[in-house]
Amino acid sequence: MQEQKDIKRLRALIKRLKFNDYVFSLVGLICMMVAVVTLLGLFTDLLIDGMARLNYDFFTSFPSRRAAQAGILSAWVGSVLVLSVTAFVAVPMGVAAAIYLEEYAPKNLLTAIIEINVSNLAGVPSIIYGLLALGLFVYQLDLGQSILTAGLTLALLILPIVIVATRESLRTIPREIREAAYALGATRWQVISDHVIPYSKGGILTGVIIGMARAIGETAPIITIGALTFIAFLPPIPFTGDPGEPAVGMFDWLFSPFTVLPIQMFNWTSRPEAAFLINAAATGVVIIVMTLAMNALAIYLRYKIRKNIKW
Repeated sequence: MQEQKDIKRLRALIKRLKFNDYVFSLVGLICMMVAVVTLLGLFTDLLIDGMARLNYDFFTSFPSRRAAQAGILSAWVGSVLVLSVTAFVAVPMGVAAAIYLEEYAPKNLLTAIIEINVSNLAGVPSIIYGLLALGLFVYQLDLGQSILTAGLTLALLILPIVIVATRESLRTIPREIREAAYALGATRWQVISDHVIPYSKGGILTGVIIGMARAIGETAPIITIGALTFIAFLPPIPFTGDPGEPAVGMFDWLFSPFTVLPIQMFNWTSRPEAAFLINAAATGVVIIVMTLAMNALAIYLRYKIRKNIKW
């Protein structure tokens, strides 16, 4: 008799837990649909407003005081150059730091403090990085308000993201793979370079691209270090110049003034003319498409790499 009561209670408990799971799944689905529909609605509204300006001239023209002639050439070129510097600095440094913390660093109090601080830095407001860069890169190191300063600033911003994502990817590799390699006489670096990194590169690339996608839309730190809101020229092209004058050096463009897409959009939204708001909407569409494309690339690379890996 008691056994039958226990069975009934167990069935009732299972039924209640299944119902709770169903309710939670339904609520989560509704919340996700609300977020997706809202995002699609806002993007569609932005696309409708800016569609008229999304043409070849818009991408190949410099900003202008006349809205119909204004373009984003200097802005998207500046964004590409700044992100190139960001990737060149943040990716090797972040991946190397993650490998050291995960594979080499001893598990002690100092390592624990470093890990906590890296995780906390990933959530620090971006304006703090802008103030840090203003004091360090602009005033102390005298790098000026340049592409190099902007790239280093955004590198600081995404560095914790790259480190955290890389460490999480390294942790997904089964310990048996490491132990098997050690059993065959491999050194620690051979295990890491030949097995751990190749198997985890999908997650590493995903973290890097997501960090870069965040950097492309940042405005506060770039404004803080003094990005221009109106610039009608491009950085100097290496090894070019006027006849009779010294040629432009390979890295002179790093110290050139710049602007980026979010700054250009911010500038146009502050104008009273309605035509500039259309330009701002078109620029917003470009930023969103670039961000979504980078996230889609991260998903594709992760899927492709994991599909080709044979454990």
